[in-house]
Amino acid sequence: MKFPIEKFQELRTPFYYYDTTLLDETLKAVKDNMQPNWHMHYAVKANTNPKILSHIVAAGFGADCVSGGEIQACLDAGFPAEKIVFAGVGKSDWEIELALLTNIFCFNVESIPELEVINELAQKHGKVARIAFRINPNVGAHTHENITTGRAENKFGIAWEDALDVIQRSQQMGHVECVGLHFHIGSQITEMDDFATLALRINELQEILDTYGIRLPNVNVGGGLGIDYETPDQNPVPNFKAYFDTFRRYLQLHKGQQLHFELGRSLVAQCGSLIGKVLYVKKGSLRTFAILDAGMTELIRPALYNAHHAVENITPHDGESVYDVVGPICESSDVFAKGVKLATTIRGDLMAIRSAGAYGEIMASQYNSRKLPEGYTSEELCCQQ
Repeated sequence: MKFPIEKFQELRTPFYYYDTTLLDETLKAVKDNMQPNWHMHYAVKANTNPKILSHIVAAGFGADCVSGGEIQACLDAGFPAEKIVFAGVGKSDWEIELALLTNIFCFNVESIPELEVINELAQKHGKVARIAFRINPNVGAHTHENITTGRAENKFGIAWEDALDVIQRSQQMGHVECVGLHFHIGSQITEMDDFATLALRINELQEILDTYGIRLPNVNVGGGLGIDYETPDQNPVPNFKAYFDTFRRYLQLHKGQQLHFELGRSLVAQCGSLIGKVLYVKKGSLRTFAILDAGMTELIRPALYNAHHAVENITPHDGESVYDVVGPICESSDVFAKGVKLATTIRGDLMAIRSAGAYGEIMASQYNSRKLPEGYTSEELCCQQ
């Protein structure tokens, strides 16, 4: 990725930088691999920067929301309500009512108590809520344990063995209409076998439902496709073909059934970088530290998940040295990388923490009373005078 370093030097660090040309290329790659009866709902929790949302709206995608705030952000950004799905294990009454009154496409329901509340609130407002049941398929994904969601011990979804019962129960309620099945097995999944296993489990459940005369018009397989955090410039656009081909090969849809996806990270992660400035280079007895003005308050993934992000010194220098790249926060876990080889680094250099367009800016905090970072796009920086 090329960075407009001269423009960066005019801005207060730390901040997020988004290459919207790469974002648009990524969105196009998704569209090029989809079929007419397939629908993409961007997983908004990855990044709700309005500048990012505007590009996703322009691509014609819908939205996958997990809060009332996300629903409102999507409506404000121009997403059609009929393309919004609302997931989440703990939906508040006001969030459900917002979704009902704006006529979103569907609630992804995760429990019987939630189903009952949606039915009650829909009755209160004279509505019939479209719902899909999120079924936990008990599929283990090859990813970090904190971002798996499809195993029996996870808090998400309705147990596999209860699926038939809850669908039949919903059919006895007057203010909900079951229109589909929903699944999501985790995030940052790079092994297509995990998605193949999910597809086979969905086939199994649909066969069971068929025996009871239940055929639903929609299947939602969630998201979870991972990206290349190690070498982002070698794989700036994820392998969407392999991902979608897995479902083409293994998932058996009924005639006329619509297939829905909820990708987030794979759409926006690679276009974003966190830009920080080197405050000090501190030589210790064992290690040399490059201390940035960016830290875990701006990008918490390394501290939270021990996640890897490629780090670059984007200020031109000769020579190389090895550094621990750390932030200014008063926590020992405020570390971006250890023992990383970088261009020789001095005070004032600019560092880019790569692949940070997902779960970066959106998860920023004001711990230590720090200001939230700004977000800038390549198109606006290139147009500044």
